[in-house]
Amino acid sequence: MGGGARELAGYLAALGGWVAALAAAALPQWRQSSYAGDAIITAVGLHEGLWMSCAAQSTGQVQCRLHDSLLALDAHIQTSRALMVISLLLGFFGVIVSVVGMKCTKVGEEDPVTKSRIAVAGGVLFVLCG
Repeated sequence: MGGGARELAGYLAALGGWVAALAAAALPQWRQSSYAGDAIITAVGLHEGLWMSCAAQSTGQVQCRLHDSLLALDAHIQTSRALMVISLLLGFFGVIVSVVGMKCTKVGEEDPVTKSRIAVAGGVLFVLCG
């Protein structure tokens, strides 16, 4: 596999990881618990995420509500929110910087050393994102 193909494969893997992190930040399944009443009809599954809490009843009905206040949340949820936002921002900048530094793009073709340094900077951003 040539250098350009390896570079493209690495970029696609990093992009896939960033998209997965975006999905993980948005989904409310960070903490799950359940409650079953006296009968199976009253079973409720509780899901709590960074941005909302959801209750899924055994009938298939799901009710979600956004967290009311940032200050009312536990410290670990506030910290997780901040770290996920920072991670997603670093990954977004890594996506942009890496595209500029790749060999298959035309931006900055006149100086290959600078182009390779830009690609390394994009990779560093992806590592920091992780």
